[in-house]
Amino acid sequence: MNQHTLVLDGNGLTIEQVVEIARGHAQMTLSPEAIAKVQESRRMVDEMVAQQKVVYGITTGFGKFSDVMIPQEDVSQLQENLIKSHACGMGEPYDAEVVRAMMALRINALIKGFSGIRLETLELLLAMCNHGVHPIIPQQGSLGASGDLAPLAHMVLVMLGRGEAEYQGKRMSGGEALQAAGLTPLRLQAKEGLALINGTQAMTALLCLALYDARIAMESAEVIAALTVEALHGIPKAYDAQLHAVRPHPGQQESARRMLMHLAGSERTTDQGQMRVQDPYSLRCIPQVHGATRDTLNYVWQTVERECNSVTDNPILFTETGDVISGGNFHGQPMALVADFLAIAVHELANLSERRTERLVNPQLSGLPAFLTPNGGLNSGFMITQYVAASIVSENKVLCHPASVDSIPSSANQEDHVSMGTTAARKLRTVVSNVFKVLGIEYLCAAQAVEFQKDQGKLGAGTQKAYELLRAEISRVEEDREMYVDMMKAEEILKRGTLVF
Repeated sequence: MNQHTLVLDGNGLTIEQVVEIARGHAQMTLSPEAIAKVQESRRMVDEMVAQQKVVYGITTGFGKFSDVMIPQEDVSQLQENLIKSHACGMGEPYDAEVVRAMMALRINALIKGFSGIRLETLELLLAMCNHGVHPIIPQQGSLGASGDLAPLAHMVLVMLGRGEAEYQGKRMSGGEALQAAGLTPLRLQAKEGLALINGTQAMTALLCLALYDARIAMESAEVIAALTVEALHGIPKAYDAQLHAVRPHPGQQESARRMLMHLAGSERTTDQGQMRVQDPYSLRCIPQVHGATRDTLNYVWQTVERECNSVTDNPILFTETGDVISGGNFHGQPMALVADFLAIAVHELANLSERRTERLVNPQLSGLPAFLTPNGGLNSGFMITQYVAASIVSENKVLCHPASVDSIPSSANQEDHVSMGTTAARKLRTVVSNVFKVLGIEYLCAAQAVEFQKDQGKLGAGTQKAYELLRAEISRVEEDREMYVDMMKAEEILKRGTLVF
């Protein structure tokens, strides 16, 4: 377990750090300045309760019940009831890495000092994450406004000694998990339940992990595409910098630059007119297609990182002015739109990859042995691997239908527009996972293809490295074997980030 410690202050959390916490189990601590802000906002809540002010979610009910006043002696019970009633998620639970990302993001939002939570409550959530107490959080049930209520309520249940958690690989009750980790459950006070669950941290956690993986897929797709270019004797002149300077989209220019970098020194490519005047689009337009995905990824990255350091609950307390403002910062629309946008963009990596795979296995298009097998007929070679790629690409097209265009009114029509951002983010993760599968299939085919041309010169600087990395774990296919084993290995090689260089 990585013992690196990250200091959270509510302002500087990066997507890479979220992944460090989620997957590397990096430890967290709170900055002294942020602790002071938390304590100051808590004093504001205590004063409002003592003065019996009418403040949403502190001395009133929630949603449609916002006009119901709560007696002072019941404000603590109100918060516990909120958690119990809202913990109604369904379906399979999130992986521990998603849960850890949710916990870290919620801590980072609360420590900004606008939410009125007690320091000891925040410290329990921090200790749970640091000690590896991972609440069991079902995946279904969030509308993405008012935030991720159901998923976050399941997270908070464990803080009360309720619900279920995973600790050291075992699933147990929340109380047992806390006890095993040497932690003590607490009783929520005024505002705390609402502060803990009214936010966008489930969808943002999913987006952080999907974005990180999408960037790996982006870089991997380029070097794999370059290897295919060599296998098909493609024309790298289409990646010339002067061509892309006259259509100066940054992503397009960067993708063209990286294609040339991976092909540097290659003896397998051709000049315009040497074998053909132009390549098909799946080779010639790699910078334009990949570049658009790259620009989208960069835009989404900036948007999500901004959300990682935002206050997304309601109401929000402003200690400097004394204002308590009920608003809509919990609404997941910014995350919903970018999740849908990125799903479409990253899918295009697979869409183009499958077309290159078809060119590699089709002898009428490649000039190579049919389905890349030296003894076709007796052996089917890579015939069905292309089927699988086509199937997964088709599945992704269904998943790329945007969730954010849908909205179902809730809470007796008080909450009459919702984002469906968590649904969008859940679909996005599946799309990204599928992209790795399709790229892995092209990777296998491209490596096999260049081996039919060993006497035709050396590979490029990047493609040679990519070829060697694959062959270190997966041997050439001489005769038919159980191809799924190779396909799963290739997918894993890509997910590790092996081809990011």
